[in-house]
Amino acid sequence: MALVFLFGVPGNLFIIWSILFRTRRRSVTTLLILNLACADGALLCLTIFFIVYLARRHWDFGLALCKALFYLCNTNMYASIFFITLMSLHRLVAIMWPQRVTALACKKKIVRTIGVLWVVVFVISIPALLYRTVKPNDHENTAMVCVPKHSTSQQVVFQYTFETVVGFLVPYGLIMSSYVCIVRRIRQTKFCRNVRSEKLILAIVVTFGIFWLPYHMINIIQVVSEGLSDSIMKKELNNIWKPSRAVTSALAFISSCVNPILYTFAGKSYIRGDGMAFMARLFEGISLDYGLRRGRQNNKDVVGAKAIDTLSLSSTAGKAVNNEIDMKS
Repeated sequence: MALVFLFGVPGNLFIIWSILFRTRRRSVTTLLILNLACADGALLCLTIFFIVYLARRHWDFGLALCKALFYLCNTNMYASIFFITLMSLHRLVAIMWPQRVTALACKKKIVRTIGVLWVVVFVISIPALLYRTVKPNDHENTAMVCVPKHSTSQQVVFQYTFETVVGFLVPYGLIMSSYVCIVRRIRQTKFCRNVRSEKLILAIVVTFGIFWLPYHMINIIQVVSEGLSDSIMKKELNNIWKPSRAVTSALAFISSCVNPILYTFAGKSYIRGDGMAFMARLFEGISLDYGLRRGRQNNKDVVGAKAIDTLSLSSTAGKAVNNEIDMKS
């Protein structure tokens, strides 16, 4: 947990700093990455409370912080998957209907969409605020723990089913469907090639799934267990989800520090030339490459060109700039 804090907080703060103060051209994807980094960074700043909690095996922070901290953890879960989903849907539009990208990329529309998304995230996270309490540890009466509190089995089923369906199954289904359409469309164009930005976003999607899938599997197991009457099967399922809940929650927590590592690998070709500004150059790649290529495509290839322009986020952006200058000189 301490390592997550040491790597995750500076990493996400560096992303935020790079986009706000070093990136001159901000695309839709860049703005979504900014919000994703804000969500992850805010969550990781809370790590200190959980480190103290684990070290002391006692909740020292009272009921209000118990509810607030786990509420914010839930908002991070929803915000992360929703912004990743929005990235995928934006790419889908760029590939399938490239002529609509400019209209959808209007700054006011993007800011409004992001604002609405945050409101939705804070609203649907309310169950995590309601179903939390502080109580004595069952094994150590002198220790207090911050744990879920449900009055009925229906509340358990509602909370964890809602989390898994809205926070994973539906958005992940949209993401996978988007990428299937993207791959099919790109293969139909003459511009079919590897694009680093597409690999980057796909890596974000895959890593999110790897870290969060176990958590949602435990949700499903607990929901199934709640639906069973007292039986051997119920006991076996309880023996699975109860000891696994803390582990899978910690694994999900770690996902917030992974994205900075992915961005570093994606932008490593910029490090030698740009130093600390390498991540800003990485994020500027979309706008630079799009601006240079747009005027060079003929009508026959306009769909494929716009698709690749929108997805380009690689070192070829810088090379394209130099080539363009050489051609004009």
